[in-house]
Amino acid sequence: MRVVSLVPSVTETLLAWGVVPVAVTRFCEQPGLSQVGGTKDPDVAAIVGLAPDLVVMNDEENRRQDADALVAAGVPVHVVRVGSVGDVGAAMRELAGAVGMDAEDLHIDDLSEVGEPDAVERRAFVPIWRRPWMTIGGDCYGASVLRHLGLGHVFDDRSRYPQVTLEEVAARRPDVVLAPSEPYPFGARHRAELEAVAPVVFVDGRDLFWWGVRTPGALDRLGRLLRDQGVLSHPRR
Repeated sequence: MRVVSLVPSVTETLLAWGVVPVAVTRFCEQPGLSQVGGTKDPDVAAIVGLAPDLVVMNDEENRRQDADALVAAGVPVHVVRVGSVGDVGAAMRELAGAVGMDAEDLHIDDLSEVGEPDAVERRAFVPIWRRPWMTIGGDCYGASVLRHLGLGHVFDDRSRYPQVTLEEVAARRPDVVLAPSEPYPFGARHRAELEAVAPVVFVDGRDLFWWGVRTPGALDRLGRLLRDQGVLSHPRR
């Protein structure tokens, strides 16, 4: 099946399933595969020219206008929607069906019944951009990952990706700043600036924001890291 993936999480998942896309985005971290632009600016004409059997998109990562253009050109499109850890199992089963795979053969972990902890131990701040500062709201997959691990987020009362100031963050008194490697590449050079808010732990942005076959391992890795750093005291029950 000729599949084009415009979602990094999907590309990683498909490759793990043995499905090699005929093209991906430049953000999919697969330099050996043909690229058709970015998640927000795909080359629609190039995609149509590949005559794919399916283009896989995501309602957050990709634009509706690009999906509409592909559909108008007669290209089948499958949209993956994942807003929480609990959505991953069902979404991956639907994706498997869309690419002609048997979900049972893939041994997909069904995470749809995963519940949230009764209470959170601590509260974090997760910056996702700088100049302006942006963060995640409570309805994002990343915030769901934190809750699953036993962490609240200081902007759980906001939606999606709000713009904030460090003064506003400090006023909410987070216990820790989790600085991810993407979408903005936070690193050691930002430590002093972020430590003005709270102690900093650098995390793999893919583990925090990419879903799919990565999810079970990501939850384990993040949980171990946060326990090793003293942010969490024990594994989630």
